[in-house]
Amino acid sequence: MLAETASSISEPSQAPWGTGQPSLPEAPLAGSFPTREEIERLQLRKVRSLLEAILPANPFYARKLATCGPTIAPASLDAYTRLIPITTRHELVRDRLANPPYGTDLTFPSDAYVRCHQTSGTTTMPMRWLDTAESWIHLVDNWVQILGAAGVTRRDRFFFAFSFGPFLGFWSALEAVHRLGCFCFAGGSMSSQARLQAILDNGITAVCCTPTYAHHLGEVARDKKVYLTRGRVRLLIVAGEGGGSIPATRTRIERLWPGAAVFDHHGMTEVGPVTYQCPARPGSLHVLESAYLPEVIDPHSEQPVAAGETGELVLTTLDRIGSPLLRYRTGDLVKPRRRSVCACGRHELALDGGILGRSDDMVVVRGVNVYPSLVEAIVRGYPEVAEYRVQLDCRNAMTELSLEVEPVADSPGLASLPQRLEQSFQAALNLRVSVVLLPVGSLPRFEMKVQRWVRVTE
Repeated sequence: MLAETASSISEPSQAPWGTGQPSLPEAPLAGSFPTREEIERLQLRKVRSLLEAILPANPFYARKLATCGPTIAPASLDAYTRLIPITTRHELVRDRLANPPYGTDLTFPSDAYVRCHQTSGTTTMPMRWLDTAESWIHLVDNWVQILGAAGVTRRDRFFFAFSFGPFLGFWSALEAVHRLGCFCFAGGSMSSQARLQAILDNGITAVCCTPTYAHHLGEVARDKKVYLTRGRVRLLIVAGEGGGSIPATRTRIERLWPGAAVFDHHGMTEVGPVTYQCPARPGSLHVLESAYLPEVIDPHSEQPVAAGETGELVLTTLDRIGSPLLRYRTGDLVKPRRRSVCACGRHELALDGGILGRSDDMVVVRGVNVYPSLVEAIVRGYPEVAEYRVQLDCRNAMTELSLEVEPVADSPGLASLPQRLEQSFQAALNLRVSVVLLPVGSLPRFEMKVQRWVRVTE
């Protein structure tokens, strides 16, 4: 089966910290990954099974698809995308407001659901999301595949460097790590320095957190003289923000964590774990096509975009039958690579540059489209910058963008840093951006999703 092949995990090349864990099967050879034809056959079978299971049992989709007929059995994936309408976040929010607290996108009676998570609510009101035991197992299966692509073994020792909240986050990752039999330390409600000490004391080899927090932990280690070279961390599994696939951000994090590699991933509470970093091409993400049917569309026309063009990622959840999503507009902007076998041997859809931004995050500044990921890439090219904040002045007809930067302590050449940054923005965007230098330690640090963009409206 596809999931079994993709989730195989190899043994480490060096002796592990600790003993007693059995070995896992070796990773499949490049030629043994499912072909494009095999992936699409599996997806079509799952699409048909999903539609059969949720219609008419799921009230939300029974109403939404009423005009499609009593039974829907698409002959092909193309037929499915032509027949089934897009699902939007606003539809789901309206449904939950009209039918609190969970809405009607539920295929089974309420007592069939065993898990509840909540979206972070960064763009609209938070939504509670329910899962059956079966759906939850599928989400954990997805994380097992992600960990396999990262080269995780049963001998790895994990540290989860965040406080567990109601959103899906790394909850399914935690259970996948438990399933593999790995050592696990959940470091909620600890200070950054205490977390660093726990990482060293427990022989941790893999840290899970956001890219911003990985960077912050590295800075704390440097400033507090916590020598990470004495530790065993080899893997930083990041998610929650786009920085893990931005070369400048990856480089900065890896310099702060000697011997460790950044491994990017992305997902959403209402969808689950979706992508994993290409083992052969860091900076690209593969979609878990055994669990999702992906499309990339123009956000305005909703028509497919060509390979190499930026569009919005649309997903159908193939295994989350209890609370499904059909052709869901995620809001994530991506650039699909041309369909072909990847350098890693996989045939799954590749997204170059990872998550480039969100369709609702893009701002137009004096006629120029500006994405947070591009600002991040420019700023992180300057090692003198410890943290930054973007100010968007929307009080006039023409939005103005300015930047506040906090420097690394005792960095040389700080007097010229604002001017050099302004020149970089001018070269990259043909846009004048005012840069203000702030005192060391003046900007906030974030454990979860960072909030660097501030809108001024009055």
